[in-house]
Amino acid sequence: MIEHIPVLLEEVVTQLSRECPPAFIVDATVGLGGYSERFLLEWPSCRVLGIDQDPMALKRTRERLLGPLAAGRFRVVEGNFRCLQQLVSETGWGRPDGVVFDLGVSNLQLSLSERGFSFQEEGPLDMRMGRGETTAEELINKLSEAELRRLFRDYGEEPHAAPIARGIVKHRAQKGPIRTTAELVNVIRNALPAPLQRKMNRHPARRVFQALRIAVNDEMEALREGLNQAVRSIGENGCVLVVSYHSLEDRIVKHAFNQWEKDGLGRRMPRKAIQASPEEVQRNYKSRSAMLRVFRMNGKEIDPGR
Repeated sequence: MIEHIPVLLEEVVTQLSRECPPAFIVDATVGLGGYSERFLLEWPSCRVLGIDQDPMALKRTRERLLGPLAAGRFRVVEGNFRCLQQLVSETGWGRPDGVVFDLGVSNLQLSLSERGFSFQEEGPLDMRMGRGETTAEELINKLSEAELRRLFRDYGEEPHAAPIARGIVKHRAQKGPIRTTAELVNVIRNALPAPLQRKMNRHPARRVFQALRIAVNDEMEALREGLNQAVRSIGENGCVLVVSYHSLEDRIVKHAFNQWEKDGLGRRMPRKAIQASPEEVQRNYKSRSAMLRVFRMNGKEIDPGR
């Protein structure tokens, strides 16, 4: 059984109930349902809409939560949060009091080698979270050296993007396409000097895999659109909460929240990101890089067509 430990769960619950108990929450990245389960237990009259683009995760969540606990209060839909406004409207439940985003890759996706997300397990170079058409294999084997370098630099913040991109193109020319995660890891290792790899405080393939996953799933643009959809859907006194795991995501969230504040829609409260306690990091290593940001509306209802 795949263990699923929601990150910053207590902090999310505290922020959602800061004004009054919520009546309707959107779990925009429901995954295996860790947040949603707690919401349903915490507030017995609260309705929860769970959205996710991963059909495998949704199947498991439906099996776990669509029972007596939900009692007509929980709906799960397959979709991308970039379509959040439409999915909320289709519930007929009105405007939500909270919209929660938990970004990044899930334990389910990492644990299944056939999904291709992990650089520690051999599998096909897939990395699709949903039913998209483009795979990591296609990007690795079709992009030029300059395009690969830009991809690794922009989406992976990889300081050694140039030699890695060069090594991939050289391998393609000499040995043919790269088909599996293990092949790609070997190419990356061969492209970087051994002394450099020993000095790294991380796996040499970590940032390349992050960059590919982001590109395959168009994550950055989807996040921008999802946040825009959330602020257009939220209730006049609601809040938008985002848990991010790296600076690229967090930068987009901060920019959106700052712009909403300039537009007079509400405030970032608290002003700084909430991070996991040392005790939580010890229990759940994934939480070490997590940052929770919260935006609270000020009672001004947003025109859905804004």
